[in-house]
Amino acid sequence: MIRIGDFSKLSRVSIKTLRFYDEMDLLKPVGVDRFTGYRYYEFSQLPRLHRILALKDLGFSLEEIGRLLESDLPAEQMRGMLKLRQAQIKQTVQEEAERLERVELWLRQIEQEDNMSKYDVVIKKVEAMKIASVRGIVPTPPEQGGLWDVLESYLKMHGVRPSGPCFSLYHDEEHKERDWDIETCEPISDDLTASTRVQVYSLPAMETMACTVHAGSFATIGEAYDVIMKWLDENGFRVIGPCREIYLQAPKRPGDQNDADTVSEIQFPVTKA
Repeated sequence: MIRIGDFSKLSRVSIKTLRFYDEMDLLKPVGVDRFTGYRYYEFSQLPRLHRILALKDLGFSLEEIGRLLESDLPAEQMRGMLKLRQAQIKQTVQEEAERLERVELWLRQIEQEDNMSKYDVVIKKVEAMKIASVRGIVPTPPEQGGLWDVLESYLKMHGVRPSGPCFSLYHDEEHKERDWDIETCEPISDDLTASTRVQVYSLPAMETMACTVHAGSFATIGEAYDVIMKWLDENGFRVIGPCREIYLQAPKRPGDQNDADTVSEIQFPVTKA
């Protein structure tokens, strides 16, 4: 038998780790001196220790390693665990490669413009929500006030209060000079019956929504759109649905295009091109 200190030197695994593996029932010593408490191992245990280290290097948790080391574990179950770990590693590699691309994009931007953009684009999941909305064609976005008047009057008439920030959905697939297809929306949690003008439905969840925040007047919000569209192009995303323009902090006067304290979030549902 080999004392734990010598076994540690031979395997190049610390005594602390060997004791921990003992506590986790991964590698039990063949004997423990009842007077000194010294743990003793055998050379024949080295293959099991190496298997533990190899599986740990693959990213398995100690609990998973314990199951993989069970002598009666069916080969099919072991194959399944390895396949799952393979998929997890591939996903991590892909995510890190995409993160590297974004880092390189920031570096190029700084080198080209010699400053940091005031807009940051992030990808996030957006949950489904119940909304009441009014959709129509308006000459230009600043002229959507009539749609909001219809929607707000209907909610007030039925005693329904919004459950979150209001927003607009832009349904046109490309920029237009006039006649914009816009849907004004209020998230709600109360029951509400639809009418000929007001729709009530569930806006679906989106797994990948490209988002940026614009702090400033509506008159300058085009800057944020320019940035996010450029970002989508450079990062290999394409838009797959209507843009959401969420009014986190609305103007003090409804419809004021020059209120500098306005805060809006722009969201584009996207997928990898």
